[in-house]
Amino acid sequence: MRLPFRSTRVLALALAATVVPVTAVAAGGQSASATSWAAQTAADTPQIPDTPAGKQLTWFLDALSRVPLAESELREHFAAGFLKEVPADEINKFAATLKGLKLESVTATGATSLHGTAKLGDKDYVITLSVDGDGKINGMRINQPQPLPPGPKNWRELDTRLRSVAPNVGFLAAEIDSRGRCQTVHGVNVDKPRPLGSIFKLYVLGAVAEKIRDGRLSWNTKITIRPEWKSPSEGGLWERPDNSKVTVREAAKLMISISDNTAADILIHTVGREAVEAKVRQWSDHPELNVPFLTTKEFFLLKGIDHPRQARTYLGLSTAKKRKYLREVVAKQSGSDMKPWTTPREVDTIEWFGSPRDVCRAYAGLTKLNSKTLDKTLSGFDGLELDARKWPTVWFKGGSEVGLLDLAYLGRSSSGKTYVVTALAYDKKKALDEDTVIPQMVSLSKGSFSLVRAR
Repeated sequence: MRLPFRSTRVLALALAATVVPVTAVAAGGQSASATSWAAQTAADTPQIPDTPAGKQLTWFLDALSRVPLAESELREHFAAGFLKEVPADEINKFAATLKGLKLESVTATGATSLHGTAKLGDKDYVITLSVDGDGKINGMRINQPQPLPPGPKNWRELDTRLRSVAPNVGFLAAEIDSRGRCQTVHGVNVDKPRPLGSIFKLYVLGAVAEKIRDGRLSWNTKITIRPEWKSPSEGGLWERPDNSKVTVREAAKLMISISDNTAADILIHTVGREAVEAKVRQWSDHPELNVPFLTTKEFFLLKGIDHPRQARTYLGLSTAKKRKYLREVVAKQSGSDMKPWTTPREVDTIEWFGSPRDVCRAYAGLTKLNSKTLDKTLSGFDGLELDARKWPTVWFKGGSEVGLLDLAYLGRSSSGKTYVVTALAYDKKKALDEDTVIPQMVSLSKGSFSLVRAR
């Protein structure tokens, strides 16, 4: 989950990215000979999309030949929040180390963000850039890609490595059989509920797809981005104009691909909270932990305003009174009054919950809906880089907040077998070291697909 307390100078954790976490714009870089971006020939210059993010990338690459840049020029291209955290002199110091950076490719694009690869001398780099609603840069990461640790040789090694990442972990590798049941191949605490982070969006997607299947909604239905439904995100519908329109199809794609919180909340309001709760009751053994089913905005407000008083008040209420509190108190609060937090806060009490087996059942339920649109919504950004000849279909959803990191994958093999690999980890006392935890968990998840295939 992308949270509002993450620094604006760094893009939020992108679990769908093909690289593991990267350094901030002010973290330094590798110097090289001063070769202007403009000196690249048309023949070897990759096409940069004509989008707000693409235009800023074009400017930045050209600007590397003119460092130091005037503060007035930087204000034209960087968001005020970015410059508040990373002053002009720091940007210039960083940019000076990147002279000679040559764009190699643009690997993924959207209107407000893009990913690309570049070279500086003989070193490879990954570029991630995002812009705000005014088209100004609000996040940038340029780093050398970090190779994943080797995959586990066996399940015993996986268990040992998994338990090293956090005090509380759960894991399941399971096959979805012909009847849609999750048959355990290997597991750790498979039935113990844990905080899911943005994996909860699988339930929202299921509720949406069910209404579409029953003819009560369409993927092409246009819904209004109401200002009171907006929830803090980096990119996506959060930055669209109030009361503009978006199709259900696009909102669903953004909810999964970039974990767009506003998209999730709009879809929850569109299908109704009770419809999502019904889907949780169908797919989870722990539905009572998700009632009322929170929107992401409610999640942020409960934790970010008058903490810990408000959180404790809410947790002490009955289910009926919680619904009333959300409706009569929380709904009237403003996100501008939220206070940031940097250590785990109510991570095991105010969240969305499920066990590794619950996550598998959610994936199994989505496969039963047999929708090509669902397949496209969940595919294409898993980051595992599995051999497409062996694994032609791979779905992914992850979740994160301070102290929490969860990964959930579905893979359908070339032989027609379907497996789900879910790894859940959290620490309610301190933030996880993402530079260590993410590559470890991605490695374990990727290795699990090799282990289930080798059975």
